Amino acid sequence: MGIALAGDDVTSRGPVRRALDLLYLGAGYAAGAFMVAIFAIMMIMSIGRQFAVNIPAGDDFASWCMAAMAFLGLAHTFKRGEMIRVGLLLERLHGRSKQVAEVVALGIAAAFILYFTRHAVQMTYDSWRFNDVAQGVVALPLWIPQLGFSGGLVILSIALIDEMVSVISGNRPSYEKGSADETPDEFIERISQGGGG
Repeated sequence: MGIALAGDDVTSRGPVRRALDLLYLGAGYAAGAFMVAIFAIMMIMSIGRQFAVNIPAGDDFASWCMAAMAFLGLAHTFKRGEMIRVGLLLERLHGRSKQVAEVVALGIAAAFILYFTRHAVQMTYDSWRFNDVAQGVVALPLWIPQLGFSGGLVILSIALIDEMVSVISGNRPSYEKGSADETPDEFIERISQGGGG
């Protein structure tokens, strides 16, 4: 399966780069699958009311799918440049100073996400270790739905570290969509067409 990002030469990418890109893409597809699952659960619950059909703990399953969808989609969204970023300072910098600022920003983001990831993984592990179960109608072990939350944060941590290493190596951040010589009019046109900032 050839997955090429914009401007990539597929033949020049190594196995680690391909594996990481597949990880981010797979997490994005998993997030999409959970979105479809939410839709299916909500439709079955809505239509089922008309025929006295009920999904036990349907609301719980929908909320677990929502959490998995939100967190599993983070890395793919970040790498594709679709995540909201505030670049008021970075957009004014150029050359080496911009590269240093990008590395600092990615380092701070990675530190925060690694902190949250450590606690999310610990919570999931503790739920497994203590055999915590959901308090609703279906006594599902809590570590199962928590895997989407903690797994999404682990993948986002990998994506941030990957991006930081790439920028330190002198590459342009993958989340930047516009070209370096883009005019303000071209920027506005790209944003108005949903191209992200």
